[in-house]
Amino acid sequence: MLRQEQSTGIACDRAWVEIDLGALGHNVQQLKNLLSPGSQLLAVVKADAYGHGAVRVAQTALSQGATWLGVATIPEGMELRQAGIKAPILILSAIQSPEEIQAIVDWQLQPTLCCPQQALNFSEALEQPLAVHIKIDTGMSRLGVPWQQGLELVKLVHRLPQLEIASLYSHLATADHLDPTFMAQQRQRFERVIAQIQAAGIPLPPLHLANSAATLKGADYHYDWVRVGLALYGLYPAPHFQQADLHPVMQVKARVTQIKLIPPGTGVSYGQTFVAQQQTRLAVVGIGYADGVPRILSNQISVLVRGQSLPQIGTITMDQLMIDVSQIPDLQVGEVVTLIGQQGSAHISADQWAKTAGTISWEILTGFQHRLPRVVIEAE
Repeated sequence: MLRQEQSTGIACDRAWVEIDLGALGHNVQQLKNLLSPGSQLLAVVKADAYGHGAVRVAQTALSQGATWLGVATIPEGMELRQAGIKAPILILSAIQSPEEIQAIVDWQLQPTLCCPQQALNFSEALEQPLAVHIKIDTGMSRLGVPWQQGLELVKLVHRLPQLEIASLYSHLATADHLDPTFMAQQRQRFERVIAQIQAAGIPLPPLHLANSAATLKGADYHYDWVRVGLALYGLYPAPHFQQADLHPVMQVKARVTQIKLIPPGTGVSYGQTFVAQQQTRLAVVGIGYADGVPRILSNQISVLVRGQSLPQIGTITMDQLMIDVSQIPDLQVGEVVTLIGQQGSAHISADQWAKTAGTISWEILTGFQHRLPRVVIEAE
């Protein structure tokens, strides 16, 4: 496959992230195959597409059939527009100030409205019609108008000049849980708002409720759109979701920068949290917590070298970490270490790191910092 490097231009980059656009396209197709008839896919590309590169991810997702894009901030939307992307872009966070409203108009973005005052601010500032999206809080207790007040906000926006309701949506708090009770309650609340809007004689806009987990769970939650983030990148929201054959899009790699022998009793790295019990062949690898490898994983993870799983030893430092390479006596400086990804039949996932660190895979993916060059593997 053709590779296009987005890097420093230095052939020996110490560490990098590989993004497989073929895997991304495969995931879009897998997810589209699950959708109920008429449902559209909104690709969530906020946070630089979860660390995968927003522009290239957006372009690939759209080429494979996604019809909408979702971002968290205006600058994220601007980046996509500057790259020539013309698809509709939903801003998933709240916009308030006159400067933000003007930027929404200038860059042809579509905001989320969460309260009456926000709707009034937009209406007063606009000189031409603008598509807006109303978010209902059905139990997430984050952004959105409380569901009990949803009809009133819809009525207000419906009668305000210059505002056109482009969609009505909510967000699920427990869609990745085995127990469906609260998820079903949120859907019931969403349906109640829908029924109230219909009873009031207001035309229903497109509706969307499903995140990645709900998209995988079933058609009852698909409505007119689904908003897919994590699954787009080839990871499942929880182990019990296997309804689609998803392929991880990201691999994280680095190079060995030094190799040395240390005798028994020698401590490794800050705090001497690892002490060699025997003569150990140690390799220093050029990646650390400033690049996105959580320090809390020190002495708890393995990496892949020549298809073998080798333990990381000692405290992970800002720019480097150490591994025990005693199993590979002829290993050379410059060889590639896979931290997340696959070598041969061996595989390490962001999910494994997340479980060990006591966090979620979303945090792992978005943690890989931009001083790591992105190497894009083009789809065939």
